[in-house]
Amino acid sequence: MATTLNRREFLHAAGMCCAVASWPAWMPRLAFAPRRAAPRGDTLVVIFLRGAADSLNVVVPHGEEAYYQHRPTLGIPRPDDGRATRTERAIDLDGFFGLHPSLTPLVPAWQAGHLAPVHACGAPDESRSHFQAMELMERGVSDLRGPASGWIGRHLATLDTGNPSPLRAIGLGERTPRSLHGSVPVSALRSITDFHLGGDARSASLMQSALSSLYAGDDPLGLVGQETLNILGTLEDLDPARYRPAQDATYPVSDFGSGLQQVAMLIKAEVGLEVAAIDLGGWDTHFGQGGPQGLMAGLLWDLGQGLAAFHADLHEHLDRITIVTMSEFGRRVQENASLGTDHGHGGMMFLMGGNVTGGKVHGEWPGLEDDQLFGPGDLRVTVDYRDVLAEVCRMRLNNPLVESIFPEYAFRNVGVIRGAG
Repeated sequence: MATTLNRREFLHAAGMCCAVASWPAWMPRLAFAPRRAAPRGDTLVVIFLRGAADSLNVVVPHGEEAYYQHRPTLGIPRPDDGRATRTERAIDLDGFFGLHPSLTPLVPAWQAGHLAPVHACGAPDESRSHFQAMELMERGVSDLRGPASGWIGRHLATLDTGNPSPLRAIGLGERTPRSLHGSVPVSALRSITDFHLGGDARSASLMQSALSSLYAGDDPLGLVGQETLNILGTLEDLDPARYRPAQDATYPVSDFGSGLQQVAMLIKAEVGLEVAAIDLGGWDTHFGQGGPQGLMAGLLWDLGQGLAAFHADLHEHLDRITIVTMSEFGRRVQENASLGTDHGHGGMMFLMGGNVTGGKVHGEWPGLEDDQLFGPGDLRVTVDYRDVLAEVCRMRLNNPLVESIFPEYAFRNVGVIRGAG
């Protein structure tokens, strides 16, 4: 490489790579601002539950009789239901709401005040179309004619953090999530090893030397290049197979668990990560959804185990981390004839971190009686998801330009971030 490209040609090629949605596999892009940089706020981790998660069986309104009338088979038993085993019952949170039993690992985060569910939350879109709902939510707009960039992409573009890291923002998986699209280049990360120089030790050393020669200048591009090389050197020492989480935290053996573990590694390595986005799919439960056990219970186990491990592993960093979990819409209140749930409207969000107003279920509960439902029988949306995200952007990411992040939307405080009530 060093013998076939001069420095100018190499930098031109690298610049062309930066213009596309994701960088080449060997060139990273990721946790905390470099020393002496402007304050930039928390590292944001956004988890998208693709397929429309059934919010009513995630955070269970066990205090509402109508819930059990609509779900005689799929309803999660009350915390005090003696007809069900303890492992089948909802985990009581406040006397009215409870967690699905598969989310038992999240109880320590709830008790520590680090977990804040927001119920009856969602978007104004009424299409009940996965594609349209995800498209609008990830772009942070109400209309398909709005900006094509994603809401996270606009956040990154409107906040100059002074962070030169090529690892400022990542999407875990094969492709970059829509929410990250914008003018700031991001990476689709499958594994930290994607960013290793590869080959044997001698080849890696030669590659490092060649790149160091290309970036030897003291001009701005040279300084950015040296920063990239420093991060590459740090990543060379990170091996997911040898990583030992703090507090003996155990991540689930799944793509989701592996993704969260690698985000934790990058945060601890302080290589410049500001935003990470990760998906967990499979939530379109029209058939055989299950109640305390079954398809959805398995998905919730993966989610709960992953979030609990992340919470324990990063306990010393929680004051600088905010995790947001969201889904495109919720499910119909009434179970269907296939022992599943159809596309609905209102959903829920989880927020987790050291500065959320935790230990409380947020949102205005609309009720599940027939005359309280929305449209063909859905949970009504009383909290717009953009209110939650705007509060996170302002209060934890230090970005006051929420009007640019969520154009043509007037947000209101939810109080889900400490001090924002």
